[in-house]
Amino acid sequence: MDDLKQFNKKLFPYAYNILGNIDDSQDIIQDVFIRYNEKDVSSISNQNAYLIKAVINQAINLKKKNDRERQKKFILPEPIVTNQGENNIELDEILNYSMLVLLDTLNIKERAVFLLKEAFDYDHNEIAEILTISIDNSRQLLTRAKKKLKLRKPDILPSSTKDRLHLEKYVETIRKGDVKTLEQMLSDEVRVLADAGSKLKVIAQLTSGIEDTVKLMTYVFEYYQKDLEIKIEEINHQPALLFYRGTTLINCQIFELSPDGKVTSIFSVVDPDKLLKI
Repeated sequence: MDDLKQFNKKLFPYAYNILGNIDDSQDIIQDVFIRYNEKDVSSISNQNAYLIKAVINQAINLKKKNDRERQKKFILPEPIVTNQGENNIELDEILNYSMLVLLDTLNIKERAVFLLKEAFDYDHNEIAEILTISIDNSRQLLTRAKKKLKLRKPDILPSSTKDRLHLEKYVETIRKGDVKTLEQMLSDEVRVLADAGSKLKVIAQLTSGIEDTVKLMTYVFEYYQKDLEIKIEEINHQPALLFYRGTTLINCQIFELSPDGKVTSIFSVVDPDKLLKI
């Protein structure tokens, strides 16, 4: 594995699903790559397992550091376009956006165990070896993670043609200012989560319920978005709206939809640093 491009493609999902950050993930992979090429690898019987373990543990350590530094400040994961034919990462192993947001409710060990077991299909023996914990501890961490996620886990369908049609209707409705129809498109528990990073102020970090969501989204559209070009895209396997002023991306809104097409969550990324990555 002396090709960094192939190295990154294989290992990126492990780091990104833990960190939710593109640059941090790539930095970790490059660091592991450099250290690996400096080692005497003749004694390493399973190179893939060695590299995955190194990336996962570095990602865990960096996630702990980042969480301490940000304290309780709310942030959203960096979005990744997942419907492109050509890409340098394994897109199928990138978690959907809603799940990444949910995973931030877990502590880092719970998150790592859940990812390895549920996303990458590792058994508890392998997880215990990677994380340097006991098999029983691995099982306990998975049980705790599942209990926490079950309380919040949305009913998510993979992005589909129907999702695109729902978003087309949403855009048409909000352009018309048709409040009645917009209310019918939202679930009772709909919420809006927004992340502007450190450079901008957001109107709300959290808005919930149909009435408040309609007020917020119609206000934002009328005063900030009505003159922007809107494109429908797939971000982290979920339907999304991209708002452009010329060639500059101003806002990325990722939608979580129920099986009947109602909007259950809108994740609004306006952090310019994150938008540059899309």
